[in-house]
Amino acid sequence: MSNNVSRSESYAEAGVDITAGYRAVELMKRHIARTNIPGVLSGIGGFGGLFELDLTGLKRPVLVSGTDGVGTKLKLAFLMDKHDTVGIDCVAMCVNDIVCCGAKPLTFLDYIACGKNVPEKIAQIVSGVAEGCVQAGCALIGGETAEMPGFYPVNEYDLAGFSVGVVDRDRLFAPETVAAGDALIGLPSSGVHSNGFSLVRKVFDVENGGLDFYCDDLNRTLGEALLEPTRIYVKPVLKLAESVNVKAASHITGGGFYENIPRSLPEGLTACIEQAAIGTTPLFDRIASAGHIPLRDMYNTFNMGIGMCLTVPAAQADEAVRVLRDCGEDARIIGEVVPGEERVTLV
Repeated sequence: MSNNVSRSESYAEAGVDITAGYRAVELMKRHIARTNIPGVLSGIGGFGGLFELDLTGLKRPVLVSGTDGVGTKLKLAFLMDKHDTVGIDCVAMCVNDIVCCGAKPLTFLDYIACGKNVPEKIAQIVSGVAEGCVQAGCALIGGETAEMPGFYPVNEYDLAGFSVGVVDRDRLFAPETVAAGDALIGLPSSGVHSNGFSLVRKVFDVENGGLDFYCDDLNRTLGEALLEPTRIYVKPVLKLAESVNVKAASHITGGGFYENIPRSLPEGLTACIEQAAIGTTPLFDRIASAGHIPLRDMYNTFNMGIGMCLTVPAAQADEAVRVLRDCGEDARIIGEVVPGEERVTLV
């Protein structure tokens, strides 16, 4: 069907260009093609994305779903006019949650709402989504771009996503089995990831400049460091689960350590975190110093350099670190589970 058939001059006068949507789809097709994996049955453009589920080896398959957005980190993308990495953040925020159950992400869909559909910009956004899907090993099987003039400024957009994964019931991580003495394994983050940016923006007053300031300790500009995309932990975590009893996993997002790690702990147990094992990172030091932010607030807002925390039996901790390092992760033991009611303590 020719795109020229669908053209409304009246709608265009209201600020919605239907043909721009067609152009955006054409530009993003090559990015989406990179994410095709066995099971994909449909291309984009239909009313739903089709995926054939391979249940080989799965006795009791469980579907695990996750949805999230990028949040106000997008403001930095607008200010820097860089739109090809925030899609990675969008995928990461969904698939990193899914893998916390032990599930392998299979499919992903994105939703982009914008004030004005600029096809080249939309394609840049989707290129990042596709890269995130490649890193996670899942397929981008659909999405939606909504042009909403008068609701969003012409140069701004919002980005959210939804992912579905699968795991055998017997392979689900089991936080209820976590016990005192278990080890906590940390996987490094790439920076702030995609949480806490309302505070970051306030601390650095980014709307009034400063993002292009070169920081020697960061080896790049402040804006580049802050816009660094969220790391995707799917493949190393699933690889680890093949040989080590991963009891629980915590994706360190909004709320930092104090909010996320307790989600994978039974009542009556505390995550005792060794700050020395985590170390310090120049970016978080800058945030704390510039904003005069107390240490507890930092750990209650940001990932502080650890994007994923895994709980394993103490006897398997060294093996877990070895497997993860073989996967390219600079994993390290960052603490242990102890009896207590505080949920998280820093030592």
